[in-house]
Amino acid sequence: MRIGLVVNPVAGLGGAVGLRGTDGPGTVAEALRRGAVPQAGARARRAFGVLAAARPGAAVAAAPGALGADWLAGLALEVTPLDLPAATGTARDTRAAVAAMGPGALVVFAGGDGTARDVAAALPPGAAMLGIPSGVKMHSGVFAVSPEAAGRLLADILADPDRVAWTDEAEVADIDEAALRAGTIAPRLFGHARAPLARSRMQAAKGSPRRDDGAALAAAAREVADAMAPGVLYVIGPGTSAGAVTRALGEAPTLLGVDAVRDRRRIARDATAAALERLAGDGPVRLVLGVTGQQGFLLGRGNQQISAPLIARAGREGLIVLASEEKLRRLAQPCLWVDTGDPALDAALTGFVRVHTGPGRAMLMRIGAA
Repeated sequence: MRIGLVVNPVAGLGGAVGLRGTDGPGTVAEALRRGAVPQAGARARRAFGVLAAARPGAAVAAAPGALGADWLAGLALEVTPLDLPAATGTARDTRAAVAAMGPGALVVFAGGDGTARDVAAALPPGAAMLGIPSGVKMHSGVFAVSPEAAGRLLADILADPDRVAWTDEAEVADIDEAALRAGTIAPRLFGHARAPLARSRMQAAKGSPRRDDGAALAAAAREVADAMAPGVLYVIGPGTSAGAVTRALGEAPTLLGVDAVRDRRRIARDATAAALERLAGDGPVRLVLGVTGQQGFLLGRGNQQISAPLIARAGREGLIVLASEEKLRRLAQPCLWVDTGDPALDAALTGFVRVHTGPGRAMLMRIGAA
């Protein structure tokens, strides 16, 4: 199977700086102005580094320059840069690269849901797609759970393509970022695509929102709020479950952003990664997190404002997780996932964590490194 690579260099820029994504005019410039650091290329290199170690000499057709080939330099791979028109810095670059990979190719892309839409729109006949998760929003069912998982899956496909299952019904979904920044989640299914089907290495599509057991979660959130220790910085992630803790403190939660609380008082609303690290200083940190519906991610999906250094400070013992029992039962796999961008940190977080589901009730769930 012909493997191709295309990287969206600006994917994920808006995450750590609190912009919810990078769609829309001026958003990339604003993300860079706020100090955002590109992530997609480095994550692509992690994935293909795993492939190179497992299958040295594997052939890869890559978009030229920062769109692909630059990130494979020095790896034990046979890289053929695609002959493409001059880059425009727009989605046109992604679509041209995908079309040039030809029928039957496996198009590997580094980006988020917006990039997935562009790849799916340009897929040649019989081609498939595999996402290296690099964006802010990754609701689609075409992404591996981590760059390393993508690399291992590619190695398996090259070793014996017939042993890897495939689906033609992988969902390609996205949400309206303008509405998201205004506090409204407006998801939309854009279609289906061919993608690998590997339960332990591919993430599920994020399920439609379901009604949580609100009363039980609110009671659990009050218990968490009542137990807050003085002087500790509590970083409260996005979503209704984590936001219930903010509400229990008498504040309206930032549903799609990250807040900071100390001494039971909110000291930052919709904070960026840099702001949270400044607030933490050298003091203790706890992370209040929800669980992404059906996918089961704790970290690395929509909460990139919580940086790897901050997560490392908190450690697994500093994770306070809330979710309804129904949500936990509906997970695609009976596991909670972390994808912090630091594989060593991901491994350190593996183990078991208590998930608060109601007053005096908790479920023990395993954390897996994506």
